[in-house]
Amino acid sequence: MIKKMILVALTLSFCATSCSSDDDNTPSTATLSLNLEGLEALGSNYVYEGWIIVDGAPVSTGTFSSIDFPQSFNVDAAQLEAATTFVLSIEPAGETGAEALAPADTKVLSGDFSGRTANVSTGIVGDFSMAAGAFFLRTPTDETGMNNGNDHYGVWFGTPGAPPTPNFDLPTLSPGWAYEGWVVGENGPITTGTFQVFNTADNFDGFSETLQPGPPVPGEDFFINAPSGEVFPLDIRGRTVVISVEPVPDDSPLPFAMKPLVGTAGQETAPATHDFGKNLASLPTGIVSR
Repeated sequence: MIKKMILVALTLSFCATSCSSDDDNTPSTATLSLNLEGLEALGSNYVYEGWIIVDGAPVSTGTFSSIDFPQSFNVDAAQLEAATTFVLSIEPAGETGAEALAPADTKVLSGDFSGRTANVSTGIVGDFSMAAGAFFLRTPTDETGMNNGNDHYGVWFGTPGAPPTPNFDLPTLSPGWAYEGWVVGENGPITTGTFQVFNTADNFDGFSETLQPGPPVPGEDFFINAPSGEVFPLDIRGRTVVISVEPVPDDSPLPFAMKPLVGTAGQETAPATHDFGKNLASLPTGIVSR
């Protein structure tokens, strides 16, 4: 009987030692909490992904599609403790291979840890603190040099002239981002096209009559190919006009969360101009805790 008791004790002791050894070989995890504001849902082909920067290298903290916060993620405790910075990027859903090991150019938010928290902002995209600009109403794509009384069907970004000139105070965006113009129609926002510089035409003329080239500034006339729920020609007077910042590539037909400039078109057509207002409240922000 005594031998059996000794055998059982030795077995339990071995098991305890073995289990303790196994536990010692398992990396411990800690919780990373995201409490973010202002993000918008992405298209179905993309997800948000968090990253911590450890010894200068990125470590993924996980992906998510829901924009309900707070959200928590289990992260290697030692790496999280050593992290200096948090970055949030937009990534292709299901990404694998080398591209999955580092954040894409479309980095939305970033911030350095100070103690247990990091205040994150869109400064990694650009500094919009001085954002300003103006636009005018004119329909240059159906004219031959004479005003034919329909200038309220087009919107262009800048100052009218021969040729028009840019009138934006906006930063050059980081790689992975582009500006996009919008007019809010009867059924939602209607694009005027994307652009990255202010002194050339944008990438879209699908609504213009294009009887002649548009001016060397971004913008659009609204004559043909009306989207569902809209009637063209579209009278721009009194409508909301928006400049957004969009990820590249982008599979959502709607404006992204960042809309640094918003204005309302007045009744006057060119040579009158209409000012944008700064809309910094649209820029995502948040706190990351470890």
